[in-house]
Amino acid sequence: MTSPTLDPFLVGVVANRLTSVLNEQQTALINTAFSSVVRESLDLACAVFDSRGEMVGQSEGGTPGHINAMATGMRHFVDRFPPESLEPGDVLLTNDPWKTAGQINDITVATPVFRDGRVVAWFATCCHAPDIGGRVVSAQANEVFEEGLALPIMKFFRAGNVNEELVEIIRENVRTPSETIGDLYAQASANDVGAKSLLRVMDEYELDSIDEIAVEIMERSETALREAISAIPDGTYRSSVTTDGFDEEHLNLELAVTITGDSIVLDYTGSSPQSRYGVNVVRNYTRAYSSFAVKAAIAPYVPHNAGSFRPVEVIAPEGSVLNCRRPAPVASRHLVGHYLPSLIFQALRQAMPDRLMSESSDAVWMTIWRGSWPDGRPFMFNNFQAGGTGARAVKDGLSATSFPSGVRVVPTEVIEAITPLVQSRRALREDSGGAGEYRGGLGQITTYRCRSASSWVVNGNVDRILYPAAGAEHGRAGSTGFFGSTDGNALPRKRPHNLKPSDVVEVHLPGGGGYGRPYSRDPQKVLADVAEGYVSSESALRDYGVAVIYTGKKNALVRPPKLFVLDEKATAAARAGEATA
Repeated sequence: MTSPTLDPFLVGVVANRLTSVLNEQQTALINTAFSSVVRESLDLACAVFDSRGEMVGQSEGGTPGHINAMATGMRHFVDRFPPESLEPGDVLLTNDPWKTAGQINDITVATPVFRDGRVVAWFATCCHAPDIGGRVVSAQANEVFEEGLALPIMKFFRAGNVNEELVEIIRENVRTPSETIGDLYAQASANDVGAKSLLRVMDEYELDSIDEIAVEIMERSETALREAISAIPDGTYRSSVTTDGFDEEHLNLELAVTITGDSIVLDYTGSSPQSRYGVNVVRNYTRAYSSFAVKAAIAPYVPHNAGSFRPVEVIAPEGSVLNCRRPAPVASRHLVGHYLPSLIFQALRQAMPDRLMSESSDAVWMTIWRGSWPDGRPFMFNNFQAGGTGARAVKDGLSATSFPSGVRVVPTEVIEAITPLVQSRRALREDSGGAGEYRGGLGQITTYRCRSASSWVVNGNVDRILYPAAGAEHGRAGSTGFFGSTDGNALPRKRPHNLKPSDVVEVHLPGGGGYGRPYSRDPQKVLADVAEGYVSSESALRDYGVAVIYTGKKNALVRPPKLFVLDEKATAAARAGEATA
């Protein structure tokens, strides 16, 4: 309920101004970042918090795993450094997986904002560091200690002066010192941009504090989300999914969603115990993607802040793969955590028919490449790629689109400018989207070679090689992925692999699941899919009962859409056979 002394219009104005401030903060971060991970892929998050460390708002970009993990993790910063231990110019950081984003490569930088000698707010950023030492973001480790340099919550800047000893320790422990340290400076600078803009807003509206306004902003989000939850029938809805895991150690995720009035409980009891390898998820990351999925499914229009977490309770038994105990390895936690939205949608679809998408390719594929340039200089490059999203109840899935993480793919031109890698092919993967009345999004095919005459290394953090994205409402599964060489041999997954100078690596991203019966798809849409190269003529007939004829030259490289025609008689016969089967 709005405070009787608080102008409701002022609340709305300040909330909108904070959004602008946060987007300014994110723009500053991107424009000053050193690594392609932040600058191109936007593997980042920016947020503002009140004086108590409660998240008031986020920038329009960023990944749920970073933003939501910061939202629940800022209390650790506030507890470790209470206001009396801080002074203007202080900047804090940590990469503790259990306190922030669940992976030692993700570093959160937090800056207290001072006004008249007291802390009135916090700005924070969380970014994936290009390197933090250790085993280079593989799942091969058996303990978190093997995964890189641990940074407890500590001061990066003290009263405006950089902690030189900390900088030197980081430099000596990472393979990309300039990029890693440069990104940390960019994060601190972006926080400073946000802080200065917030203080201008406070001056403009003569505010001594934003806490009272922040409470109202958060309560509005909480109320809106509770109202949306109340519209869903009470009950318990269950789902499960199996992930590739590491080697032969496949992982099962179990979920029971219970809706009671205006609250929702997500219970992951029954999921696999924590793994010996680095695919484990900390509770903070589980909660991050769970709360994101609930809001995305039920009320995506609700402004995201600490209030939108309150109606959602997450239960994940300690010692399970979704709430691992320290010192479990966690470097590749996204290969499990990114499955949670599809798992939640699968359960909620029972209560919300015709509203939620089928399973997506889910886990973002992260390949890490190392080697040397032809002149001997070392290089290291993190590349993110995405398969297809699941089809929706009224639309096809999105192709080569990262969901749920939202990270972007680095353009080929950038890859070839900053590394000796060459992408000789980059194309959508025909027939990878699951068949359905609405087709699943397509994966992508890319091939890599290296211009150096030396050996090189690739580490493929990939998933859905074994278990495809399931369709919904009689839609069919998408294609599984492939990570290997051009001769068709698979390469080891989730661990570094040495390559010969002549090797060429192929990466085939999985597709999203289809939605609805394939034979219900409009034949004209299938014709368009074939003409665009999304679906082969063989798949069109086999999976959709649609006969498409190509009328052009057999060996033509360019095939305009007008040269593809629908064989209506053959299509009617094929679909009649399905109807009587």
